[in-house]
Amino acid sequence: MENLAVLSLLAFLPILTIGVLMVGFRWPARDGMAVGFVVTALVAWLVWDVEPIAIAASVIEGLGISLDILYIVFGALLLLATLNASGAMQSIRAGFTRISPDRRVQVIIIAWLFGSFIEGASGFGTPAAVAAPLLLALGFPAMAAVMSGLIIQSTPVTFGALGTPIIIGVNSGLSGTAAEEAITANGGSLDAYLGEVALAAATVHAVVGLLVPLFMVGLLTRFFGPNKRFSEGLAIWPFALFAAAAMIVPYWLTAWLLGPEFPSLFGGLIGLAIVITATRKGFLQPKEAWEFAPRESWVDNWMGDLTPDEAAPRQSIGTARAWAPYGVLAAILVVTRIPELGVQSALQGVNPTWSDIFGQGLNAGFQFLYLPGFVFLVAVVVSYPLHRMRGSEITLAWRTAGKQIVKAAPAMLIAVPLVRIFINSGTDFSTGELASMPLTLAEGAATAVGSAWPLVAPVVGALGAFAAGSNTISNIMFSQFQFATAEGIGVATVPVVAAQAVGGAAGNMLTVHNVVAAAATVGLVGREGDLMRKVAIPCAYYLLAAGTFTYLLVWGIGANAGTVMLAILLALAATLLVMAARERRLAPTLDPGSSGTQSPRSTDSDRDAS
Repeated sequence: MENLAVLSLLAFLPILTIGVLMVGFRWPARDGMAVGFVVTALVAWLVWDVEPIAIAASVIEGLGISLDILYIVFGALLLLATLNASGAMQSIRAGFTRISPDRRVQVIIIAWLFGSFIEGASGFGTPAAVAAPLLLALGFPAMAAVMSGLIIQSTPVTFGALGTPIIIGVNSGLSGTAAEEAITANGGSLDAYLGEVALAAATVHAVVGLLVPLFMVGLLTRFFGPNKRFSEGLAIWPFALFAAAAMIVPYWLTAWLLGPEFPSLFGGLIGLAIVITATRKGFLQPKEAWEFAPRESWVDNWMGDLTPDEAAPRQSIGTARAWAPYGVLAAILVVTRIPELGVQSALQGVNPTWSDIFGQGLNAGFQFLYLPGFVFLVAVVVSYPLHRMRGSEITLAWRTAGKQIVKAAPAMLIAVPLVRIFINSGTDFSTGELASMPLTLAEGAATAVGSAWPLVAPVVGALGAFAAGSNTISNIMFSQFQFATAEGIGVATVPVVAAQAVGGAAGNMLTVHNVVAAAATVGLVGREGDLMRKVAIPCAYYLLAAGTFTYLLVWGIGANAGTVMLAILLALAATLLVMAARERRLAPTLDPGSSGTQSPRSTDSDRDAS
């Protein structure tokens, strides 16, 4: 079969199946991914001529990666359960209330700023696994906590894990290819080119990411507020934009001055210091604190199997001591991710591996000392003497975390092997001559849109991240393709390759791995489809805005698709503002910053709206 359009549709079939079942019909990830697995395997075997032995090897490789992810999720669950059992979480909750009782302010500080810092240090989907349980413990609905943790999996991701998506992803995607030859033929070097891509990606993120905190609080109040009003989130727009800028300005400056390693790390850390200090002094704080309705009035599907312990703790733990395990977590993540310190290579060296699985050239390793799961466990062990925990409390924490990880495991053990079959469908693993399914999809999109490619480039990056579960892998798959497509339409390659990195970051919001893992940390196993429906809104904004900005960088403003897209985005923004103003006019007795007095009822219409 040589019809590119038909092949592209067949390559898209696994993703379409998963999307329809999980998002459209709200199937649990376990069931939706099981059907998707069968579809993927059949398409790979019958259309792409992938040999059954290669499919089996891809499954084993995927199971190895699943083990990595479950290890991280279990560590996050265990840390939350440990801090709940010791009473430390009560102190952390009280500390945040002293900073600000407003839930909108709390979510910006924890998810956007602390999450960006953790992403810069670790990656691996760790920010959502840290932020979501912390928000849950502070009294957020489980679904609101995960939604917030996933939304910030965007701006900081391109420079996550000390720049791995650029340093490893784009670098590996271009190294040794015709793209590198073209770069060096013009007197450049790949290292310098990576620096240019990093700065271009940071620039796009700086523009698009400025609205992420505002989007997050708007969706928080719209979906989970007692009055279901987007305007209650927009009411703190000065603080949201201030918090966004507090992270983005040092983030962009770091990318410009130092390169791709530290933008998210420094941006999150500096932003955290600035915003917490300003919040304590009351800077740009709302007059009325916004709060959720009483827990007993929450819609059932907001809540998972885990709930914060409202009982009085056995002991009173000081704020600094309560936060110490998170401090240990952050410090170890930073130290173990800086190659120059030598710790990283030592930990990565401990890696039991099944090499050349079934003779197919695939490997399955387990770097159990380097993965964030081990760092979570260290933080847990530190908590035992630090918080003077009893044996019964330790046992309770392990039992709670163990029950949760057993519920999360089936979906993860199916999802990742599916992804590896999808990726490993090229000529290295088949008897045919077709490019892999992801590359076929990208080629079909490029053929369809032609010179408008910069508008679509971030979507391809997001597609790769959705399929592979990783911005880094997406960049490895598509960087060369993006470079060649830019050359083919006669435009500068740097903005287009940067758009790939930006789109791959935004795609992390909807990556099934991240959604399943984050949902598991708050006991929302089986609700992944509902989460994806909500997170699809900011993801769509990010991709449309990034594509528009990239197009205008390449072609400029004029009678073109980019200008039309810009007009549409501005019109949508104006519509939101008009809707927010209308909401305020319809409820003149309610202050936009307050929670009001209405309570949601658990009805089918509420579930549909959310």
